[in-house]
Amino acid sequence: MKKHLLSGTLTLAVVAACLASAPARAQTQPLPTGIRRVALQRHDLATPGREAVQTRIEFDPGAAFGRHNHPGEELIYVLEGELQYQVDGQPPVTLKAGEVLFIPAGTVHAARNVGKVKASELATYLVEKGKPILTLVKD
Repeated sequence: MKKHLLSGTLTLAVVAACLASAPARAQTQPLPTGIRRVALQRHDLATPGREAVQTRIEFDPGAAFGRHNHPGEELIYVLEGELQYQVDGQPPVTLKAGEVLFIPAGTVHAARNVGKVKASELATYLVEKGKPILTLVKD
């Protein structure tokens, strides 16, 4: 009985350590003021060298995330508020809670909260494993 209890405690400690390190891995660069990222999950895909990363991104009113890109596709689902996206080569689009957007791999884009309340999105990245999740692009 004691052996099983010790084994269970050790397993819980290992799982807790892995979960505690997940947010640190997902946040590769300092975030702009008023933006928060909450790492939710990260898993290898069946395609070798690819992984799925899911993150909740919160924007204070007026907060903006500047031009950047990702080493793979991004699927966006707006959870709350109003977010305006500027995707290179397309007119700006403003999305409300429940609306979605697809960003092709490597496409430069930016996002900002155009509402008067907090806004958030669920971002799912299907990216090359081992590369930074995002790269800021200078104008």
